[in-house]
Amino acid sequence: MTYAIVKTGGKQVKVEVGQAIYVEKLDVEAGATVTFDEVVLVGGEKTVIGAPFVSGATVVAEVEKQGKQKKVVTFKYKPKKHSHRKQGHRQPYTKVIIKEINA
Repeated sequence: MTYAIVKTGGKQVKVEVGQAIYVEKLDVEAGATVTFDEVVLVGGEKTVIGAPFVSGATVVAEVEKQGKQKKVVTFKYKPKKHSHRKQGHRQPYTKVIIKEINA
């Protein structure tokens, strides 16, 4: 089974063909294809490690949907001072399905 490690959104993600992954929001429509050029490693029968990236290697994926994650609530307070602050945040994401790994 061939796999690859791809850099996207400041993170590195291990991917295989047919796998669905959630990455930082990409500016593409749902149903479009996206190509990841920054491939750090390609593994399988023969492992190729990039320095820093594997030359000529790409990972092609199809965008399934755009969305937002569940809300994360931050609550800060100072005891005995009647001071508190509540803030919520929903991180946007893009769900992609890996179609092929070209090494």
